Amino acid sequence: MAHEKLQFQIPSKTKTWSMIFMVIGVIAALGGWFFDKTDHHQYWWANLLICGFFFFAISLGALFFYAVQYAAEVAWSAQFKRIFEAMFSYLPYGLGVIIVVLLAGQFHQHHLYHWMDPAVVDPNSPTYDSIIAGKMPFLSSWFFWLRVVIYAVTFLVFANLFRKWSLLEDESPSVELHLKQYRRSALFLVFFAVFSSTIAWDWLMSIDTHWYSTMYGWYIFSGMWVTTMIFATLFVIWLKNQGYLSKVNDSHIHDMGKWVFAVSMLWSYLWFCQYMLIWYSDIPEEVTYFKERYDHYMTGMWAIFFCNFAIPFYVLIARDAKRNTKFLTRVGVIIFITHFLDLYMAVIPGTIHGHLLWGIGEEVQHITFAWWFEIGMFLGFLGLFIMVVTRALSKARLISINHPYLSESENHHI
Repeated sequence: MAHEKLQFQIPSKTKTWSMIFMVIGVIAALGGWFFDKTDHHQYWWANLLICGFFFFAISLGALFFYAVQYAAEVAWSAQFKRIFEAMFSYLPYGLGVIIVVLLAGQFHQHHLYHWMDPAVVDPNSPTYDSIIAGKMPFLSSWFFWLRVVIYAVTFLVFANLFRKWSLLEDESPSVELHLKQYRRSALFLVFFAVFSSTIAWDWLMSIDTHWYSTMYGWYIFSGMWVTTMIFATLFVIWLKNQGYLSKVNDSHIHDMGKWVFAVSMLWSYLWFCQYMLIWYSDIPEEVTYFKERYDHYMTGMWAIFFCNFAIPFYVLIARDAKRNTKFLTRVGVIIFITHFLDLYMAVIPGTIHGHLLWGIGEEVQHITFAWWFEIGMFLGFLGLFIMVVTRALSKARLISINHPYLSESENHHI
């Protein structure tokens, strides 16, 4: 380890560009609020939810993958486990944004979640909705917010414990610390198995309250997972280009590429199965989700599926492609952006419907700010995410030198 750079220093260019992106995001958010003429700034809040959930999902996916590595006693990833620790350090920020959106809905500052309006469950109200009323035992305010609190506490407690034990391991070698992470990782995965689906139901599927899908939680989870692996892969490649992680070899890159490829195929399978089963059965309460997207967003819907399936399938199926950092970088950037658009497609049609579509819609007078507002807010959150991750990475050794499987990871070859 004598020649290994153990302490990460944030490059000045990274700091500068992160700040530039964040400033762009603030300007876009302020401008978007001013120009958004939709009811209760519906479009503005929808984009805040999209950006907030997207980067929160990457962070939560990092916590999940970190736990999987410990629970499965994996050795090959020991060299760059600190990258996943840095990624899940963003969890408090992501949760904060989502809770702001949810609180704003609860106090009727927007109508992304129209089931939060008491009138829709009041039998004496002209807007009474019997379908939503039937779902209120699950969507009632007290139960909904109880779940939000449980999610936040669970994720933050486990993230803090994992980080604490990992840093303690740097100070003195301890098999007991490793075993603690092993045992707690297995416990966390039990919670995650349930919560990964229920957060998708609560925060995304309930936007289209009349609709439901038993595969939706897995579909959102797979998108979360593949985006996490893409960011982690691109980050490992970037660190190597910066002169760090010198003992990460082509076999490690190959394994990262296999994860990107495999989870992309899982997402594609779940996306198609959900669509195909709903299309084939043609049950009215199930097809409403896709009908909205067919009527106003068909081109975008199929383009997103094609990019997230066909590109990784045809480009990364070969062994050499998964070991080629240039291929992985280009494909990774494309999939990263199109998975953001996939989340966009999950939120916008149910909140804005046919009124706005990337500058083409029924209310043309509301479109002038759409492009720069959406891109600007995405860049702002990207800048914040990169800043939080790089700062967390710089606060500890880049490599956990006392990890019991470090030597095996350094000699990983396939």
